[in-house]
Amino acid sequence: MTVFAVEYVYDAESAQTRDAARPAHREWTANLAQEGTLLASGPYSDGAGALLIFKAADEQALNELLREDPFAGAGAISGTRTMAWAPVTGQLAGHAG
Repeated sequence: MTVFAVEYVYDAESAQTRDAARPAHREWTANLAQEGTLLASGPYSDGAGALLIFKAADEQALNELLREDPFAGAGAISGTRTMAWAPVTGQLAGHAG
């Protein structure tokens, strides 16, 4: 499994859309965290985006998973940046394999 850092970018105009989709988005992230696919997630303090850390077999599997996010279905995400990441120190170290 590979660890991926995924950055969501939000437009200021999508605040209402995010608010409406947030309960479903949080349920989706909670389920992924429970199964160990999502290692951490949360919004930036300025409201301009969020960072999510996933484990996935490869980038294709990750992209399929990201399409299931209720925020994606609602059009709440204006952009994403995805990078494979190899944490070597800290609590997430050792999750890449």
